[in-house]
Amino acid sequence: MPRQKRFFGFATGDFVRAVVPRGKKVGTHVGRVAVRASGKFNIRSGRTVVQGVHHRHVRLLQRADGYAYTERAEAGVDVDPEAEKAEKKAAKVE
Repeated sequence: MPRQKRFFGFATGDFVRAVVPRGKKVGTHVGRVAVRASGKFNIRSGRTVVQGVHHRHVRLLQRADGYAYTERAEAGVDVDPEAEKAEKKAAKVE
């Protein structure tokens, strides 16, 4: 059993963003973190879990404070990355 509650500055339940540049888990993952003493964390986002993300790729968004928060998109913000790519492509053509 570990003798501490935080590992590498993170605690289980913290809300984080991980930007993994290469490897099997490449991409941006946002969600709650489950910490391990080894430095490889699990990130739970909705129903999916990404296991074994190294702590150096993880950035803290909000500390776990005992409350459960819902995630929702901001009003007036397009969250579809494909639409954003199409707009950039159209702007280059004009």
